[in-house]
Amino acid sequence: MVHSMINIEQDTGLYPPIQPYTTGFLKVSNLHTLYYEESGNPQGIPIVHLHGGPGSASKPKHRQIFNPEKYRIILFDQRGCGQSTPKGELQDNTTQHLLEDIETLRNHLNINQWHVFGGSWGSTLALTYAETYPTSVSALIVYAVFLAEQWGFDWFGKNGLALMFPDAYEKLQQALPATSDEERLNLCLKLIQSPSRADNIQASAFAEWEGVGMTFFPTEEEEELLPDEEIVDDNISYMRTFMHYESNHCFLPEGFIIQNADKLKNIPGAIIHGRYDLCCPVKHAWQLHKAWPTAKLNIVHQAAHRMELPLNAALTQATDEMAKIQPIQQCA
Repeated sequence: MVHSMINIEQDTGLYPPIQPYTTGFLKVSNLHTLYYEESGNPQGIPIVHLHGGPGSASKPKHRQIFNPEKYRIILFDQRGCGQSTPKGELQDNTTQHLLEDIETLRNHLNINQWHVFGGSWGSTLALTYAETYPTSVSALIVYAVFLAEQWGFDWFGKNGLALMFPDAYEKLQQALPATSDEERLNLCLKLIQSPSRADNIQASAFAEWEGVGMTFFPTEEEEELLPDEEIVDDNISYMRTFMHYESNHCFLPEGFIIQNADKLKNIPGAIIHGRYDLCCPVKHAWQLHKAWPTAKLNIVHQAAHRMELPLNAALTQATDEMAKIQPIQQCA
């Protein structure tokens, strides 16, 4: 047996940083072009990483979740996100478009089956993709699960997260005053769609509110190392996309993922969730496990929503275990 020569970093729980061996842009419509990259082993097991949001982007640390000797690591930025163009574009930007994009990318890369990995909104997308195209998926790993059910959306309001963070909720009320969660959503939509930059900045206060329940170990965020104006621009772009999906229930019928979970039964799976994830409560993972019992569930203590040491260690353990499951045929 050949053992990996690359060790996981003890201080991060991740594999060492690596650079892509190729990057590219894939035109998926007359309007949208996706940025994608590949790193790791070109002959390894193909695995696609689906980033969070909606409205975020791929980050270098996402490559470090996977053993670069065993995996052909594929990252891409979803429509309107990151380096994909046009940035922040909402036209022809729905969950159904994103599912088609994943398939288009798989075919473009000449891959028959691949492992699929996603966290937070990426888990929503990964699960929906696997239920829509089950024969394209050789293994499925999701973490910080979000099921796009109404109770999950409601959690971000006065009867959910506000009960845990009344101080932060008071600041949210000052920035975006509202008498109900629905009223605040409508206010955010109005402000983020306004041509006024001041209105856009006011709406982006919701992004700060969304972040209060993400971390177990408060640390300096890498975004804070960016110039202030770049942070503001990124927050505005993120909020436009986030609110677009939020106001449309992520373009999914209520209960869609759980109702279609039987389509996952033949896919090897792992569900990883932080016990103290206050962005996406662990109930999401528990519901999913009940509907998809063949998937291994790992509830990680001393972990919240964001990638931090205990959660990272669980993610790399899961990807290492899944690396033992070889796709039937990697390339078409």
